Amino acid sequence: MDRPLKSPGLHALEEAFHRQFELSRSEPAPTLQARLDRLRRLRAAVTENEARFEAAISADFGHRSTVETAIAETLLVLGEIKHAARHLKGWMTPRKVPTAVPFAPARNRLVPQPLGVVGIIAPWNYPLQLTLAPAVAAIAAGNRAIIKPSELVPRFAELLTEAIAKKFDVTELAVTDIDDEIARTFAALPFDHLIFTGSTRVGRLVAEAAARNLTPVTLELGGKSPVIVDGSADIDEAAQRIAYGKLLNAGQTCIAPDYALVPQAAVQPFAMRLQGHMQHMFGTDPNNADYTSIVSDRHYARLERLVADAAAKGAIIMQPAASNDREWKARRKFPPTVIADATPDMTVMQEEIFGPLLPVIGMRDAAEAIAFVNGRDRPLALYWFGTDSAARDAVLARTVSGGVTVNDCLFHFAQAYQPMGGVGASGTGAYHGEWGFKTLTKFKPVFYRSRFNRLADLYPPYGAKVARLEKLMRLLS
Repeated sequence: MDRPLKSPGLHALEEAFHRQFELSRSEPAPTLQARLDRLRRLRAAVTENEARFEAAISADFGHRSTVETAIAETLLVLGEIKHAARHLKGWMTPRKVPTAVPFAPARNRLVPQPLGVVGIIAPWNYPLQLTLAPAVAAIAAGNRAIIKPSELVPRFAELLTEAIAKKFDVTELAVTDIDDEIARTFAALPFDHLIFTGSTRVGRLVAEAAARNLTPVTLELGGKSPVIVDGSADIDEAAQRIAYGKLLNAGQTCIAPDYALVPQAAVQPFAMRLQGHMQHMFGTDPNNADYTSIVSDRHYARLERLVADAAAKGAIIMQPAASNDREWKARRKFPPTVIADATPDMTVMQEEIFGPLLPVIGMRDAAEAIAFVNGRDRPLALYWFGTDSAARDAVLARTVSGGVTVNDCLFHFAQAYQPMGGVGASGTGAYHGEWGFKTLTKFKPVFYRSRFNRLADLYPPYGAKVARLEKLMRLLS
């Protein structure tokens, strides 16, 4: 039987990879000016298509708040580009490293070099930001890159392909098709580095495929990011800030607060204030243009099952409307939902929510909250609210997470000088700013021998001269 022909998309992917791979070996280190030019072209691709990107993303979601797209996607990408361009010369400069005394007056240097070809597998929830922020790091580090967008945002993927193709040669930066064959093949290509953003389940599959080529990976995953509301917190202020963090992009955010641990006596007051702030921000009308739709019917149905399971197991469900309300469901807008008195046996507490549901669980004290967090996979983010610095520092010292925001949510992600990355089941590796440059760079150690150094004394035939040198080295060690 004849083997089936490769799809045009798969053929284009393999061709782009091989061309980039060959050039990364024959022309391994783009100049500062070449990298700055690529960053400039990437910025132009974003700014010239900003309104079109907003429209495409909104169409893919069913409805996406244009303000959220601008703030959480476009402006973050443009900020990454500006930051990289401003600091790139310093990042690229070889670094002096001290030389051990026995080898003086030789010199050591760390010389930053591009890894080669970087693969980027992007998610659907922030398709512009989580596609192009890794690309900024790849370009700044001097790499060539291939982007694989999510199949859940086809309009955006088509526009991104068009915009990048107008500004870049395929040997510099390329965007693939989104069909199933490419999804199965992409991670198995022998990239020099692979960046994946998505679920922990798929992340494991990506890591397995990459491991066959010994391809290093940066995995930006998710999980259940907790909020700890300390007894010293202003309950109303915490509820307002948590409501915003939860409902941005309708909760479809990998670092969204996933559940709240509050003092037992504060469960009901906190839940009521949380519901009040949710309704103040987004109202009770599904036509509200500020409130984003759930990306697909399948994801909407999954959220309905989580709420139904929690209700069946005794939770108090607080919503402005039922999720099966025709007006909400027709627009795929899931009503903001507080799940008070949640318990660990509920499905909503056993899987990442990725939607506008917030379980609230009562804790006897701060120690119980810390134990609750530590009894689960290490989260991508952790949020703490309160004024007691000793209680805050105890949480910071006794828990491990990808990142932390104190007295707010999400904002540690937007810090260009801080790394963004998970730990354990929530991911491995990091990027953003210089951290992205470092992740996608090989810092090659180079030793420059001095002609005045006595290293020749180590050569055979051994004798008294080696004994004297060995004695000196032991003395200095």
